[in-house]
Amino acid sequence: MASIDLNCDMGESFGAYELGRDEDVIKHISSANIACGWHAGDALVMNRSVQLAAAHGVGVGAHPSYPDLMGFGRRNMDCTAEEIRNYVMYQIGALSGFCAANKVKMRHVKPHGNLYLTAVENETCATAIAEAIVSVDPSLMYVALAGAKGALMTRIGEKLGLKVLYEAFPDRAYTPDGTLASRRVPGAVISDPNQVAERALKMAKEGKVVATDGTEIDLHVHTLCVHGDNPTAVDLVKTIRALLESSGIEVKPMGL
Repeated sequence: MASIDLNCDMGESFGAYELGRDEDVIKHISSANIACGWHAGDALVMNRSVQLAAAHGVGVGAHPSYPDLMGFGRRNMDCTAEEIRNYVMYQIGALSGFCAANKVKMRHVKPHGNLYLTAVENETCATAIAEAIVSVDPSLMYVALAGAKGALMTRIGEKLGLKVLYEAFPDRAYTPDGTLASRRVPGAVISDPNQVAERALKMAKEGKVVATDGTEIDLHVHTLCVHGDNPTAVDLVKTIRALLESSGIEVKPMGL
C-alpha cells in the first residue's frame, strides 16, 4: 500500500472537562473523527475541533453515537431503526453546521463506540446509519470495520451508494473472529507506541493483524485509528506516522 489514512477520535472534551490532547495529536494525523455532542463534545468544542483540523490540513468527519454522555457512548441502547436514523442525522447535521461556518468540507462519518459495534453485527442498525448518511449527504464516506466482520456494514453501505472505507485499530487487541476485544479484558487497549506502530505497519503493508490467540487475521485497510482517550495517544500517532513514512507509506486523508 503506497498510502494510508491515520485517523483519531477527537473533540471529546465537554464543558469544563478536558479529554485527550487534541492540539498535540492533530499534528501527526490525517483525519479527525469529531464527537457530535452525544457521547462527548459540545458546541464550543465542536467548533474549535473543526478549526483545529482545518488549520492542520486534516480531513473532518462526524463521529455520531448513541445518546449516552454518562457512558461515553460505550453502553448498549435498545433503539429502533427510526431512532438510530434520526439520531445520526441530527449529529451529522450539527457538525455540518460548524463545517459550513468554517468553510470546511465534511468528508466521512464514523459511528462511535457501541453504535459502531452494534452496526458490525446488526443489519437494522447498520442500515439505519447508512440511510442517515445518504439522506444528509450521499457524498460522505462510510467508515466500516476492516476484515470479514465488517462485511455487513460494507454490503449495506455500498448497496445504498456510499463509498465505504475499511478501518483497523492498531491500539486495540483483536479476537480470533476479527472483532475488537472487550475493553474489560486486560490488554484490550495497547499503549506501547513501538508495539502499536509495528501493528500499524503490518496492517498497512501486509493487510494482517495478530489476534489474541496468535493467529493472523486478514484485513484490507484504508484507514488506521488511534483512540484519542488512550493515555499515550500523542506518542502513538507520532511513532506510527514516523514508521509508516520511513517504510515508504504516505499518510494522507481518507479518500484522497
